[in-house]
Amino acid sequence: QLVESGGGLVQAGGSLRLPCAAPGFSLGYYAVGWFPQAPGKEREGVSCISGIDGSTSYADSVKGRFTVSSDKANNTVYLQMNSLKPEDTAIYYCARDSYCSDSVPRFESWGLGTQVTVSS
Repeated sequence: QLVESGGGLVQAGGSLRLPCAAPGFSLGYYAVGWFPQAPGKEREGVSCISGIDGSTSYADSVKGRFTVSSDKANNTVYLQMNSLKPEDTAIYYCARDSYCSDSVPRFESWGLGTQVTVSS
């Protein structure tokens, strides 16, 4: 199971960095995605990083504001979130798969999530 942290309350325009740690296995073999779930909405993928070549992908809603990166030495993937907006408010989950895709159900080893709240 992955472990997310780093959430909190931030004003619009602010920044947060969310770590996703993987105790017990190496993230280097997997793709890791980030999936916010806002109240009353389905979980959606906003970013993913490949464990094979480090390639990244982003949803249009976060492109240019969020950056995903991998620290293999610490076996942690990070989501740097800048220029946060109130609509970014959600519980943010990370999960793994063999490769990045748009299929949320493919991902596994979901963490418990970390709450991000952006005030206007």
